[in-house]
Amino acid sequence: MQSRAPRKIALITGGSRGIGAAIACGLARDGFDIWLNYRDNHDAAAGVAHAVETIGSACRLVPFDVTDPEKIEALLGTLLETQTPYALVNNAGFSRDALMVWMTQSEWKTVLSVTLDGFFHVTKPVLNAMLRKREGRIINIVSTSGESGMPGQVNYSAAKAGLIGATKALAKEVGKRNVLVNAVAPGFIQTEMTEKLPADKILPTIPLGRFGTPQEVAAVVSFLCSEKAAYITGQVIGVNGGIYL
Repeated sequence: MQSRAPRKIALITGGSRGIGAAIACGLARDGFDIWLNYRDNHDAAAGVAHAVETIGSACRLVPFDVTDPEKIEALLGTLLETQTPYALVNNAGFSRDALMVWMTQSEWKTVLSVTLDGFFHVTKPVLNAMLRKREGRIINIVSTSGESGMPGQVNYSAAKAGLIGATKALAKEVGKRNVLVNAVAPGFIQTEMTEKLPADKILPTIPLGRFGTPQEVAAVVSFLCSEKAAYITGQVIGVNGGIYL
């Protein structure tokens, strides 16, 4: 009797809620086992892990701050000694909105650090393992703000625009080793980040007339992690209802 091939692993950063949680469940339905990263929301992460396991996939919780390279090495480095994720989804990020004239240095630095330093600290060790196996998918969750710019979000727009540039450059570096790198750019999605936004003012600017759902973003990530996307790299795919074309 032939032994079954080991299941593919997907590592998702910032996976305890919102888009990250939807991506974890979506990839679990696709047959991936999940490494779920989060910073400190243990209860929420445990809930996502339970949902993944109910689907029928394994879920390993990997708690670390993506801006802390020593903690990443201690937890992620140990796992990478014996296993290599097939997919890495860099989803960790957050916003600290303010007009630039009132933005503090902390609000500037922390937003860029989570998005850009976090991308570097997590992607580099995973990428080294992918290159040795000559396969892998890296998907960076960016934002319409990084494509069009958004007033009140100079820090967030800069961070996501930087991640878009990193996506394109890395795709050119590693394509020959069969590691594909793409970005998904959500617009206004129903998450905690959009709960307090003035929907009555925003909805008329969206051609489809509604906010998107985390599951709609997750569906694009699932596609990019599948064999159907084997000839796609260096691209930014918008999930934005037409607000940015």
